[in-house]
Amino acid sequence: KMTLSLALVALISAFGSSFQYGYNVSVINSPAPHMRDFYNSTYLDRSGVPMDSALQTLLWSLTVSMFPLGGFFGSLLVWPLVNSCGRKGTLLINNLFSIAAAILMGTSELAKTFEVIILSRVIMGIFAGLASNVVPMFLGEMSPKNLRGAIGVVPQLFITIGILAAQIFGLNSILGNAKGWPVLLGLTGIPSLLQLLTLPFFPESPRYLLIQKGNEEQARRALQRLRGREDVDDEIQEMYQEDQSEKEEGQFSVLSLCTFRGLRWQLISIIVMMMGQQLSGVNAVFYYADRIFESAGVDSSSIQYVTVSIGAINVLMTLLAIFIVESLGRRILLLAGFVLCSASCAILTLALNLQTAVSWMSYLSIACVIVYIIGHAIGPSPIPAVMITEMFLQSSRPAAFMVGGSVHWLSNFTVGLVFLYMEAGLGPYSFLIFCAICLATMVYIFFIVPETKNKTFMEINRIMAKRNKVEVQESKELKDSHPIGKKEEKKALSSSEM
Repeated sequence: KMTLSLALVALISAFGSSFQYGYNVSVINSPAPHMRDFYNSTYLDRSGVPMDSALQTLLWSLTVSMFPLGGFFGSLLVWPLVNSCGRKGTLLINNLFSIAAAILMGTSELAKTFEVIILSRVIMGIFAGLASNVVPMFLGEMSPKNLRGAIGVVPQLFITIGILAAQIFGLNSILGNAKGWPVLLGLTGIPSLLQLLTLPFFPESPRYLLIQKGNEEQARRALQRLRGREDVDDEIQEMYQEDQSEKEEGQFSVLSLCTFRGLRWQLISIIVMMMGQQLSGVNAVFYYADRIFESAGVDSSSIQYVTVSIGAINVLMTLLAIFIVESLGRRILLLAGFVLCSASCAILTLALNLQTAVSWMSYLSIACVIVYIIGHAIGPSPIPAVMITEMFLQSSRPAAFMVGGSVHWLSNFTVGLVFLYMEAGLGPYSFLIFCAICLATMVYIFFIVPETKNKTFMEINRIMAKRNKVEVQESKELKDSHPIGKKEEKKALSSSEM
């Protein structure tokens, strides 16, 4: 059952970390014109000549793209940090990045320096890169197996709430104006401050304490607090089995993860899911939404309110995913999500092409954007991070998150860079590329990715071991219940050495 301790730790870590990732994804959209004016006037004050348009475009695209680039660097820090400082320790250290960046961005206008904003976007990216990987890992390791999916979707819920908060605060009438934008950028420090003050009162991941630190006493205490009961022997036992089955392999680095045959399909699966999630064009759809509404005749002063309502749909659908992920399972949500996304990309291409000829096509394109966002919010957005937690055991999980995170941020960065050129060259046909990527990802998931709901990490590991054609090393009492013939046992040993 869900205990107060578990609920609070999920809320605090998601609000202090995931929320800010979402907030910073969309925070510079609304105040962009005012920020560009600031870049111009600062340059003019310094050099006495106005900034030429090429430099202005370059500086602005740096401001936008430094965030996902920072996210990539943040992902590279996941493995060393979570193994040496723990999951909770990493989240606490990570807050320092966010607070530093918030202070720099908030004071950039007073200091008359726009370089600081670009630097802060890198720092915020590093924060988001760590947060987007460590929070799902931390919560996934703390949750009982029957709640792991639901709690695993919580970080994504807070990312969407962060996006929505940035859209609301960024309205012209609130902070998205010439006076308010430094405050809008600086607000990101507040959740971090709250997390720094509250998270130390909650336990570290019990799996980290037992398997990596070898401290059964602390792990048992942490589990008792999280489960709200004294008897946690069965979970401790399961962790020992996992530990035993991994003793052969030791801690995985990214290199050993990539070359180890026993995790081949898990690794390919998370790379495909993470690429599918970002290359399916979700950022392009958000980016394009304003223009689609404009061409549908929505008044330009109301467009930001329409964008806010799309942000709200995104939040509601992710909330729905929390309630259905345990009953329907991960696979169904991923498949249904990618089907909706590919269908809406295909119809959107048609609608955008016929918009000038057929008057009601513009409403069809609005419907496509909404269906796309619903599809992405129930599956492709929240589920891949849950799957990384579930498909890997303790020793390989940090390296797996580092690989998954790097793929996520590099794909995000690529879409940001390439989409403008794609759109210039292909126009509305760019969405056909996204449609094809959604379909390809869906086909892969259908044939390869297993259902993981309500299974222990060891059970999932056994399903994947069959696919990788390796035997799982099991501890003595397990071998008695799963007898392996002597010949197989030898084979199992030799395959684990490969």
